[in-house]
Amino acid sequence: QVQLVESGGGLVQPGGSLRLSCAASGIILNIYRMGWYRQVPGKQRELVATITSGGTTNMAASVKGRFTIERDNAKNTVALQMNSVKPEDTAVYYCNAFATSINDYWGQGTQVTVSS
Repeated sequence: QVQLVESGGGLVQPGGSLRLSCAASGIILNIYRMGWYRQVPGKQRELVATITSGGTTNMAASVKGRFTIERDNAKNTVALQMNSVKPEDTAVYYCNAFATSINDYWGQGTQVTVSS
């Protein structure tokens, strides 16, 4: 059974930092493109960042220069380092592992709230 479990969400002040982690089980991450997406109520889920098995990253324009995505294939984990957060970063953040349309897995999500 494939599981992606996110952790690290919470309340953070504007300008602060937060680190999200995603631990995978039931799959071997090194063949998957890993990603972080986010969603706010009433809006579509949007891409935040992805990283290929080879380490190539793709960042949304809104988070470039502030967020970084890292993967550790040996530990089967992927992380999202969020710096200089803004209120508009408030969302539920989801971890994704994608290889094919059949092998496409999501975590349950973790809430990030940016507020003073």
